[in-house]
Amino acid sequence: MKMTMREAIRRTLAEEMKRDERVFILGEDVGLYGGTLQVTAGLFDEFGPNRVIDTPLSEAAITGAAIGSAMMGLRPVLEIMFADFIPLALDQILNNAAKMCYGYDGDMSVPMVLRAPFGGGMRSGMHHCQNLEAMFAHIPGIYVVMPTTPEDAKGLLLSAIRDPNPVIYLEHKMLYGVRGDVEEGDQTVPIGKAAIRREGRDVTIVACGALVNKSIIAAEELARDGIEAEVIDLRTIRPLDAETIVASVHKTSRLLIAHEACRTGGIAGEIAAIAAERAIDALDAPIGRVTAPDAPVPFSPTLEDYFLPKPAQIVAQVKFMFGKRFS
Repeated sequence: MKMTMREAIRRTLAEEMKRDERVFILGEDVGLYGGTLQVTAGLFDEFGPNRVIDTPLSEAAITGAAIGSAMMGLRPVLEIMFADFIPLALDQILNNAAKMCYGYDGDMSVPMVLRAPFGGGMRSGMHHCQNLEAMFAHIPGIYVVMPTTPEDAKGLLLSAIRDPNPVIYLEHKMLYGVRGDVEEGDQTVPIGKAAIRREGRDVTIVACGALVNKSIIAAEELARDGIEAEVIDLRTIRPLDAETIVASVHKTSRLLIAHEACRTGGIAGEIAAIAAERAIDALDAPIGRVTAPDAPVPFSPTLEDYFLPKPAQIVAQVKFMFGKRFS
């Protein structure tokens, strides 16, 4: 069945709430309003105020309530309006949710999912468009996932809700309207497993979020010049699927990493380190990165368009890896 990513998330939430009475939703405007970007629309009418809970405007309080209820055996799915606001709850995430299992030697778990939209493209400015996945991935004890297709949105959400660990589930705003086939039934996607979106022999492009589709566009353009790019969709930011990345680099001998987050401290640096540690002898060119610049996301449409990475940048960087043949 074809549906948008927004619809896939909404349907999955409803299916899990029907399947497991421990699953409930909480967050700012998730009930009557249907969520800031309408992902939870209709769920309040279907499940009522005890399972779709509108909360006060306090990210720390929402997250603390989710952690406490998860520790007591429930399966909360909390929505933070924008991923930019997650740092307001960082103490709860870093010092409570992420450490409980470790601190209690496995006798305590925090099975909660924190959903949040992120990313640029909607002209929302510097406080609503950030890509903070690398910040969250630096915290031991939590998972960070990032679906890019409706099918993966469903499968990763099922896995996240059922996992005993806290999961940050990031939804790129510009992908909500993307349509794709979604199988009915209990089709999970394993956390920690990347997907090869396009097979190739000449260069590996590792991407996440909105950069996956841009990388596929770039790969099609590169193919017209005789370069066959393999495109890997990370899907999970923590834990990274190092095996898939390394195996691809051994096959192609070149690596480019593309993400929308700013360059310094981004997840591309960790992936580059993995390749250098485990596949340095296979590399025939320096590792490349295509990222946003080290700056806040601009509000001006013209500046935001310039700020966001584009397929043309990926094409140019890959051609640079092949040297003067394409100069």
